[in-house]
Amino acid sequence: MYAQEGSAVTVFDRAYDDTVRVIDEDGEVVGDVPDLDEGELVEMYRYMKLARHFDGRAVSLQRQGRMGTYPPLSGQEGAQIGSAFALAEDDWMVPSYREHGAALVRGVPLKKTLLYWMGHEAGNEFPEGTNVFPVAVPIASQIPHATGGAWAKKLRGEDDVFMCYFGDGATSEGDFHEGLNFAGVFDTPTVFWCNNNQWAISVPRERQTASATLAQKAEAYGIDGVQVDGMDPLAVYSVAKAAVEKARNPDEGQLRPTLVEAVQYRFGAHTTADDPTVYRDDEEVETWKAKDPIPRLEAYLRNEGILDDERVAEIEDGVKAQVADAIDDAESVPRPEPREMFEHAYAEMPAELAAQYEEFAAVREKHGDEAFLED
Repeated sequence: MYAQEGSAVTVFDRAYDDTVRVIDEDGEVVGDVPDLDEGELVEMYRYMKLARHFDGRAVSLQRQGRMGTYPPLSGQEGAQIGSAFALAEDDWMVPSYREHGAALVRGVPLKKTLLYWMGHEAGNEFPEGTNVFPVAVPIASQIPHATGGAWAKKLRGEDDVFMCYFGDGATSEGDFHEGLNFAGVFDTPTVFWCNNNQWAISVPRERQTASATLAQKAEAYGIDGVQVDGMDPLAVYSVAKAAVEKARNPDEGQLRPTLVEAVQYRFGAHTTADDPTVYRDDEEVETWKAKDPIPRLEAYLRNEGILDDERVAEIEDGVKAQVADAIDDAESVPRPEPREMFEHAYAEMPAELAAQYEEFAAVREKHGDEAFLED
């Protein structure tokens, strides 16, 4: 495995099921606290609160018919925010479709995330220098992209690191194997971040693989693997920071890539089109909610005298205002025309797709939009 000099956590010759932790469910210190100052710790907490509040509002918008299908992130804020904090400004984030919190840390405005799930192509247009790849909905398709981007940077002699996010279900896809195998062979500066939230829609973790952990899959590719408590944001940051620095400046004999398995849970549905009560019970959900990363970090910060009631209330008020403003801004943008569904898959629309659009337009003209609505 690897050891990062100056890092708050040393990951060295660990068993793959030896999960890295820094604070427990009550916010008590059980490991090495990372070197973050008070301002950085409070900002990490604020981003987690912001992501959670945004998530709740986004689900509400979808239920009201004001937004399309949306994938909730609640429960995964620790893994997303903690890992994104470990990246340098010029590093790259390659998301799946649930990393709204990590993307926010990297500079993607909430308005853009809302526009994306409202069906606007403008939701894919990130600010200059954001260094975030477009959302990838097809499972695991972004993993080879991250490996290829990282390899290109290495060939150019640049030291940018690529952090690629995906879920436990993605580890069953061929793209996962191809991306990690290539990364190991060509020693690319890539951190493969598996958000193991226990369920790939309705398929549980134990049906994905016979391996005891997902982290140990790294051994087949000759790279390092480590398992971290994904609901412990300080442990997440420590492991992510060490992996990023190893990818950037490996010691002699080390390979740059790392596979991180962040063990966590999604509190809500896979998407707003999903009903998780069909395949998991309330007792399981409540057991994991006891590990909630937000009160966990808050308890630690209160114990350290960094947070108090007044400061928490101030953060909550700011978060609510920021999300409300983002919703107002997104909803002020005119709804996209249906033609946009056909326009952005190719640089030039092929004849077959153009014919499909013409058929769609003819039905719409004859029957109106009601023809596409269910009873």
